[in-house]
Amino acid sequence: MWIVGINKIYKILSNSSIDKYNIILYHVCAIITIKNKKIVSYLRKIVTHKNSVMLQIKSGRKKRPASFGGGGVKCKNGKAALKAKNMSKTKKSAAMFFAAAVFAVIVMSFSAVGAAFDENGSSAASAEGQTLIAAGVPFGVRLHTDGVIIVNLTKVGSGEEMNSPAFEAGLRKGDIILSVGGKHIGSAKALCEAVERSQGKVISVQIKRGGKEKTVDICPVADGSGVYKIGVLARDNAAGIGTITFIDPSTGIFAGLGHGICDADSGELIPVSYGSCEQVELTDIIKGKNGAPGELRGYFSGRKTGKIISNSHAGVFGALSEVDDSLRGELYTACGRGHIHEGKAYIFTTVDGSGRQKYEVNISAIDESGEQKNFIVEITDKELLAKTGGIVQGMSGSPIIQDEALVGAVTHVMISDPTRGYGILIENMLSKMNLRSIPMAA
Repeated sequence: MWIVGINKIYKILSNSSIDKYNIILYHVCAIITIKNKKIVSYLRKIVTHKNSVMLQIKSGRKKRPASFGGGGVKCKNGKAALKAKNMSKTKKSAAMFFAAAVFAVIVMSFSAVGAAFDENGSSAASAEGQTLIAAGVPFGVRLHTDGVIIVNLTKVGSGEEMNSPAFEAGLRKGDIILSVGGKHIGSAKALCEAVERSQGKVISVQIKRGGKEKTVDICPVADGSGVYKIGVLARDNAAGIGTITFIDPSTGIFAGLGHGICDADSGELIPVSYGSCEQVELTDIIKGKNGAPGELRGYFSGRKTGKIISNSHAGVFGALSEVDDSLRGELYTACGRGHIHEGKAYIFTTVDGSGRQKYEVNISAIDESGEQKNFIVEITDKELLAKTGGIVQGMSGSPIIQDEALVGAVTHVMISDPTRGYGILIENMLSKMNLRSIPMAA
């Protein structure tokens, strides 16, 4: 049975794609094999091929792969079959030693898998070669913030004694209020209620700024109607329309926009507590002009299609409840970095009732070193130019295909020239996927 155990551990390790743990397992198996000389003379070597691992052993003069189909290794004369009933004390001690070693290897294998993710939970493995659905379909985004975002600071009080307690305590536009008096704040309404309950007594407010948290003390002030306030305008949600870039065909995990959703007033990335994506019905196109970007207009149908899990500078990520059958055949290999080149490409996007369409673009000014704005995208397709005037708001996330590979996504429009905008490499989007927090279907 311990041979079967080896096979299972090999599968775990081979799937983790971390070679050094295969080496550790080699030494564990070698020790066990040496302890049990009647099974095999010694472990010869390990041969790894793609995702499968085969043990090659030396028994007598013949080399052959180990059999994982029974209780032991079958040798030429069939006399080496191991039976638990006839274990000697030496074999029992070897089995106990092996059990301890197996436990250690399993622990190391899980540590290895964890090490394959960075501190934000992002996959550190190369995205090159991954097969994804190039979507190019619109989706509605509703986000609820983790805490509330200060979008402005105001003065409160009455008469000549107007001031801003929040400003005087050090709060600034763009700060995120996480808690008041040690209690989590999940909405703007909750913040107002917490301040009002203070009745003018000093409250402890925990905020986040630039990724760092700190706590400040604020003394609320009553306004002209006797309601206690600290002098902030706060927002706890955001909504908009964008385009899904890609979908993992096996899990339904998706990415969209190619850029983060930021607060319109503060410009800060919105921290997500939870969110949903909804079906969108497009109703109108405002064409883009020089100095005035256009936009896609529509409304949320009310039908939820999935969950939003995270919001990053490389896009929003989540999981769809189902994948449209019409998209399942739209599979492309993800390989932008090192493959993208200047010249002709095309995008998939949806701008009106005609649905998802393919439009020609041109790629230039490639910079693979950055995390955003890796190249310039120019709309050259006459049909799309006639409809939209170029890149418009709502097209962000449209997947870019070049040489039959998914190389990136449209992210921004140039205000001075709406026919041109920026794109992000597909690897930069994949590297920001917070896989740890995305639930998998059981």
